[in-house]
Amino acid sequence: MSKPLVVVESPTKVKTVKKYLGKEYNVAATVGHIKDLPSKELGIDIEKDFKPKYRNIPGKQKVISELKKMAGDAEDIYLAPDPDREGEAIAWHTSEVLKKKGRRFHRVLFHELTKNGILAAMSNPLTLNQHKYEAQKARRILDRLVGYRISPLLWKKVKNGLSAGRVQSVAVRIICERERDIRAFEAEEYWTITAHLRPENSADIFTAVLRRKKGRKIRISDGKTAAALLAEMSGHDPLVEKVVKKTTKRNPLPPFTTSKLQQEAIRKLRFSAKKTMVVAQQLYEGVELESGEPTGLITYMRTDSTRISQEAAEEALQLIARDFGKEYAIEKPRFFKNRKKVQDAHEAIRPTSAAHRPESLAAYLTADQLRLYGLIWKRFVASQMQQALIDNNSVIIRIGSCEFGASGSTVRFPGFMALYLSADEDEKEKKMLPELSGGQVLGLKEMEPIQHFTQPPPRFSEASLVKELEENGIGRPSTYASILSTIRDKGYVEMQKGYFRPSELGFIVNDLIVQSFPDIFNVTFTASMEDELDKVESAEMEAGDILNRFYPPFEDKLEKALEEMLSIKGVGLPTGMDCPRCGKELRIKVGRNGHFLACSGYPDCDFSRDYTRDEKGHVQIVEPETDEAVDKTCEICGKPMVMKRGRYGTFLACSGYPDCKNTKSANIADGGQSTGVACPEKGCSGELRERKSKRGKVFYGCSCFPECKFAIWDKPVNQPCPRCQAPFLVEKSTKKEGTFLACRHKECGYREQI
Repeated sequence: MSKPLVVVESPTKVKTVKKYLGKEYNVAATVGHIKDLPSKELGIDIEKDFKPKYRNIPGKQKVISELKKMAGDAEDIYLAPDPDREGEAIAWHTSEVLKKKGRRFHRVLFHELTKNGILAAMSNPLTLNQHKYEAQKARRILDRLVGYRISPLLWKKVKNGLSAGRVQSVAVRIICERERDIRAFEAEEYWTITAHLRPENSADIFTAVLRRKKGRKIRISDGKTAAALLAEMSGHDPLVEKVVKKTTKRNPLPPFTTSKLQQEAIRKLRFSAKKTMVVAQQLYEGVELESGEPTGLITYMRTDSTRISQEAAEEALQLIARDFGKEYAIEKPRFFKNRKKVQDAHEAIRPTSAAHRPESLAAYLTADQLRLYGLIWKRFVASQMQQALIDNNSVIIRIGSCEFGASGSTVRFPGFMALYLSADEDEKEKKMLPELSGGQVLGLKEMEPIQHFTQPPPRFSEASLVKELEENGIGRPSTYASILSTIRDKGYVEMQKGYFRPSELGFIVNDLIVQSFPDIFNVTFTASMEDELDKVESAEMEAGDILNRFYPPFEDKLEKALEEMLSIKGVGLPTGMDCPRCGKELRIKVGRNGHFLACSGYPDCDFSRDYTRDEKGHVQIVEPETDEAVDKTCEICGKPMVMKRGRYGTFLACSGYPDCKNTKSANIADGGQSTGVACPEKGCSGELRERKSKRGKVFYGCSCFPECKFAIWDKPVNQPCPRCQAPFLVEKSTKKEGTFLACRHKECGYREQI
């Protein structure tokens, strides 16, 4: 009889689990999903209650064969993929491929990859969760219906290769609407008046700002009004009217949820949401410590919950009393209430042991792992520390009929602030005010009038977009990183100085699908759909009810959109601008090289131009420049290549035209299309770019060529190897295995199905 088999999701977990289970069990990994909907068809039988047609993923046959081999004739299979919906789906699909007469399947949930966590889960196995699997299937079916039906519509109306997503398109809509708010914003002038004051017989200068006049709030709209107020106050001595002293208590924040960890890591560590989740996964799956064996350092990193265990809290309290002093420790553990509708299957993200102080792990972690672990450890330990006591002083100062306000604070007792402050909290103490008393006359050094202008709403950073998605119930924390990556990769948004801006393509696609599918890509609708999926998981609702209610109106809108959606390829978007050549309307069209302006009178009038938009979003025609010489020669005839601008954007063309009609994409003009992956050669500051060999084969070489000659054939992907920490993976494709990501170091052998 074969040993019982434990099946985990990630290969990096195998070693950690084996360490604690010993030789009594075999341990194998699915390496992610092993089944999915087919890639070349809808894969959903709509007539049969939306039954999904799951297939083994191309390239996963070797993994499945290995699972069957290791299972042998074992009677017990312990299914231990990640403890979330996706993990539940992997568990179900694994049970299907390993199904055998007399075989028993057990679901085990490893919330932390420690000895206690693993042994406790194995001692208390569960049954497969039908409701959680149904919720995952419903989400997958909804996403497939939306993506598979709307994306071809965009190919027909706009451009090949575009895609729409049930959640990603809502994120793009949020960014587009914010950009339109910014463009519509009209700045308004206002002024402030600041008094620079000094107590009598003191050298301390402090400032107070004009707040009220004759007891009513005041707004200074222009410099003339400010000057009149200054004249009115002239000759009046500043008088302290009221001093308020108050001590406030500040409580620590709860340990991290997934979204809060992403937001804090973005702000404090300058990590992307995607990088945060990659590094957190490494800390969860296990890091080799002094013993040379892997140890899970944090609990499961995909969670909405702020719940923590009694044992973890008590361990933190012991550490606080010992290392910070008893005055910093609270009498009993502090627990935090979850928000409504939060899934409470997992604890908050916390260290598996508070005894693993960050400084003690420095020798075993990468720099990124140490920084993220330190953030998680500090936030958790601080959550069990005493409140901070803050002395706040505020003062009202009267000058004539005008009231000025000033405030300051000092920390009486730091409490948890001795260890941790969030990025949202004021990490610097406010200025201290001098000792003041009511009726005290102050000296006036100067009055400072300052002109200001109201500011438009801010663009979204990664952190603020994650917060917006979370607060509106869009997607789930485990999906935020992939949403942010997808909308960038598709070219719908761009990052400028750390903030999202919609691209012209993003605006075009967003406007078309929102006009045709206003409900489906609506924030409220998408949030309510997430709530309903949660209800499927908690057995409060049937998945079929959601799908049957969703599909008929969706199909109606789809058929209508096929007929009525504006064709950007054909008709184009109206601009309200006249063609300078014939007077007919100019329209925005999208070609293979991007968007451009074209006369609606084509082919009678072939006027076309590139265009930009001003800060208000108005279209501005870009007049063509003369052909620009580039440092390239035609590989066909040997004559110089020149940069040209045509109806479909910029491109490289042979200067020997019409004798030689060789053209190329313009993205090779600067040394190739960027992949965003840094060159791995030591001391090189270049990046890998897509290029073509003389025979037209694509390869990826360093932008610093010829100084750096590093080059590879496989496409680099800006994602570190989770096994050996190589800075990037490569994309490979074979007939047998399909497309997958792999480590380029053969000795590592890491592979990940796409």
